[in-house]
Amino acid sequence: MSEENKDLQTTNKGPIGRFLALPTDSVPKTVFVAVTLCLVASMIVSAAAVSLRPLQEVNKLKDKQINILQVAGIYDPEADVIESFAAFEPRVLELATGEFTDEFDAATFDDRAAANDPATSVALDDDPAGIVRQGNYATVYLLRDDAGEIDKLILPLHGYGLWSTLYGFIALEENGNDIFGLQFYEHAETPGLGAEVDNPRWKSLWSGKRLSDDDGTLQIRVSKTAPAAGADFHIDALAGATLTSNGVDNLVRFWMGEAGFGPFLTNLKAGDI
Repeated sequence: MSEENKDLQTTNKGPIGRFLALPTDSVPKTVFVAVTLCLVASMIVSAAAVSLRPLQEVNKLKDKQINILQVAGIYDPEADVIESFAAFEPRVLELATGEFTDEFDAATFDDRAAANDPATSVALDDDPAGIVRQGNYATVYLLRDDAGEIDKLILPLHGYGLWSTLYGFIALEENGNDIFGLQFYEHAETPGLGAEVDNPRWKSLWSGKRLSDDDGTLQIRVSKTAPAAGADFHIDALAGATLTSNGVDNLVRFWMGEAGFGPFLTNLKAGDI
């Protein structure tokens, strides 16, 4: 067959025929295979992400519940998490008044979503915790004793460290002033330095400390040296992680102060809760 006839036959095949007739290692075929593989791979990944999202949300909620159980000192790895968590009474709190509200369902209220919604949050001018916006409401968890009295309070808190926003819980005794524990469940601080907020030894330093003095003045501090108020209000800063330590100090003082849970703790001490 002459070259002219070959060219004419190729032309008559149409775009697909001409493409298939190209050599395997031609640039168009190489690009086509690469693009096709990328599209197929992205579709598989997207499908997997969508199908696994409900399971991810369940695991995320379970991890949060485990952290609440741990900070309250009642976590049993052998027990069912859902059954153990049922011991807590979640309540949605209006921060400004320090009073509970029935406007939202505590079981489904999303603190983070509310903090990002202009309808349920405010932008902060004075922002020592570095959170930018603060929700008007927060979910707190009450743990009651056999007599129905409050045994422990679990309060959520968050704030910026060195590289990330740290999310955690602080557990207070029934008087709303003595600290039982502090625990972070999400952050991206430097391993071996700021990430030592997860170190059991450092977390244990919080147990038995007090938030405020007898006059009600907030005194709790994370620092290298004890404050003038005394050791009852002091937690040693993390070695080599000054900025993370400062971030924890700022966020704890912010949330335990008047801009955070201060009104609620005042109501609690007055017997109004």
